[in-house]
Amino acid sequence: MNSIPNLTIHFPAKLVFGKGCISELPAEIAKLSCKKVFILTITPLLSKIEELTKQLEALDITVSVNTDIVQEPTFADFDKLMLQAGEIKPDMVIGIGGGSVLDVAKLVAAQLDNTQSLADIVGIGLLKGRSKKLICVPATSGTGSEVSPNAILVDPENQKKGIISPYLVPDAVYVDPLLTMSVPGSITAATGLDALTHCLEAYTNKFAQPFIDLYAYEGMRLIGAHIVQAVKNGDDEEARTQVAMGSLLGGFCLGPVNTAAVHALAYPLGSSFHLAHGLSNALLLPYVMKFNSSAAPGKYAGVALALGCIRGDDDLQTAKKGIEKIEQLIRECGIPARLRDVGIPKDAIPQMAEDAMKITRLLKNNPRELNYQDAVDIYTDAY
Repeated sequence: MNSIPNLTIHFPAKLVFGKGCISELPAEIAKLSCKKVFILTITPLLSKIEELTKQLEALDITVSVNTDIVQEPTFADFDKLMLQAGEIKPDMVIGIGGGSVLDVAKLVAAQLDNTQSLADIVGIGLLKGRSKKLICVPATSGTGSEVSPNAILVDPENQKKGIISPYLVPDAVYVDPLLTMSVPGSITAATGLDALTHCLEAYTNKFAQPFIDLYAYEGMRLIGAHIVQAVKNGDDEEARTQVAMGSLLGGFCLGPVNTAAVHALAYPLGSSFHLAHGLSNALLLPYVMKFNSSAAPGKYAGVALALGCIRGDDDLQTAKKGIEKIEQLIRECGIPARLRDVGIPKDAIPQMAEDAMKITRLLKNNPRELNYQDAVDIYTDAY
């Protein structure tokens, strides 16, 4: 029997989940004695947070709102945002939006009044603290950033860099599934499959944890059962709520176990071709599963069962059913199934493979060792 790996998990101090729970935010902020609040969000959500800002201002809390983050953020985007934050001098930062907005909000809160530069904190465990209060409110069901210790930025060389620290875990998290109701089907699909990938890669991880497996398995079950309905009928509150919970569970997987080869191979698709992160993962997920399943057949059989598949004659056959189920979900969600379908040229594969091999912090987690030629083969299979 394999020994259980050491486990460290940092939960937010407070977690609120429920339809309409964003209405509780003003009281939460007032209780924390904050007088200046900096809200990072996106333009489509401004109408949804109008009541929040009015209530805060009625409590004599100064509110500043920024909507500059519209795609995966770069170091330059962050530096520009920090200039504004430095002028505002908030005592609380609130991120309301998708993963990019939440990642940046977490970093802004950490870097205000911090003597460390951005370059100083890139990596694992290098951030030394955070002096500003931080609240995260996801408006998509996908990244799990609201409860993870991770933030991702694109560096000047167009490579994704991770900042991982317990200080990036928010003080409070409010998950309101109603905020996801207006998210278009294509984004619902991509972010939902991203969340599913978080769960799947944690569950099949080389360093998988029994405690995290509980979150990962249930996350896969919830998303697998409800993602298609959430995509096809965005007004279905129950489907939205179930996928939101699955996404949250996936977020809890990201700190103590994290992702593996799917995410590592997906990074070059985002940094070089500006594909959405969730779409990049969905494009590669079944092909990495095919590569990995022989190395961890029992775990991949568990994936299949979580997705509602009937057990086969053995673990490998069951695992194959899980791969077929993922391919079915991708089709039913209307996600492209091939790299060529999103305009990636085939001659880009060698460079993508080279870039993916640099993501060692994720590749080391993969249940099967993966080298440069393996990466080329997977991209080619996905082409």
